[in-house]
Amino acid sequence: MKRLWLLFSQTVTVLLAAYFVVGTLKPDWLGNRPSHSGTVALLEAPATSSGAVPPGSFRLAAQKSSSAVVSINTSKAAKNNPRSDDPWFKFFFGDQGNEPQVGLGSGVIVSASGYILTNNHVVESADEIEVILNDNRRARAKVIGTDPDTDLAVLKIALDRLPAIVLGNSDTLQVGDQVLAIGNPFGVGQTVTGGIVSALGRNQLGINTFENFIQTDAAINPGNSGGALVDTNGNLLGINTAIYSRSGGSMGIGFAIPVSTARLVMESIVKDGQVTRGWIGVEPNDLSPELAETFGVKAKEGVIITGVLQSGPAAQAGIRPGDVITRVAGKPVSDVSELLSNVAALKPGTASKFSLLRRDERVELDVTPGVRPKPRRVAQ
Repeated sequence: MKRLWLLFSQTVTVLLAAYFVVGTLKPDWLGNRPSHSGTVALLEAPATSSGAVPPGSFRLAAQKSSSAVVSINTSKAAKNNPRSDDPWFKFFFGDQGNEPQVGLGSGVIVSASGYILTNNHVVESADEIEVILNDNRRARAKVIGTDPDTDLAVLKIALDRLPAIVLGNSDTLQVGDQVLAIGNPFGVGQTVTGGIVSALGRNQLGINTFENFIQTDAAINPGNSGGALVDTNGNLLGINTAIYSRSGGSMGIGFAIPVSTARLVMESIVKDGQVTRGWIGVEPNDLSPELAETFGVKAKEGVIITGVLQSGPAAQAGIRPGDVITRVAGKPVSDVSELLSNVAALKPGTASKFSLLRRDERVELDVTPGVRPKPRRVAQ
């Protein structure tokens, strides 16, 4: 019995010694990775294919649309003060430099033939406009036309193999839909930010004459103006235009012009070189109890007319101060913004039916709109 126990203990000792030697010198024989002194064992995710899209990623939407979003650099020659060479002027005001004014914005290629949508305020009064594509190609751009009333402009560049964005349907948007904003904020380079549609039909913001903004919390900053707001499929939904900010940076309230509006403006500019809108020559106001009492009307909805331009289309049709317009060409009107938009959509020279309330009486008039006058530019 003692001899068997001694043989067993010696066998176990030899096997343990052999295991120790193999584990030290050849750990891979035992299926173990060598442990290096001073390293920390880390848990790593399993390798995935480089083409696989992680769940919830907007990679494909960004890749699809980013190539069609461009950066826009503008320059404007400095205005020379006629007294800049006067020694006394230099003494009091210093040497006035003649450096050109430069600007920065974004744009969206909407046609392979070179048409680009951007904001009017990005290119307004610019002497030179340079477009930089996402593939680093550069080109001088020509202004085809602008529409200050919606703050849109159409440019054109002469390059081949241009990527064009796919136009989406902004009319189907709903609050809560996910969107991406693409542009060149602060000149740091093309940037994609994400968020949701926060509100629709924003107006009376004092930004444009015709306002029907998409509001989003996707980060929009200076330099994003004219860039793209796209859906999760990479289709264009709007042109980023403005932000609400107390600091100059994004505070989660950005505004974009719907692509439905941008498309109509672009088609008019490309076809006619300008946007032609209807106009009737009235001073409209949202209906309030005070105005209703002042003009002696009992209407509960519509837009009250407080002034009529003498000899204008409305005056010639018989519209008077105190009338409340409720419908234009069959479309209901509830506020000033809707009235402006509905009248602007009318074809100048073609009569349209207006429904209105005059005190307690319902009246229908045929009004022949004229061409909306171009906004006057403020002298600078």
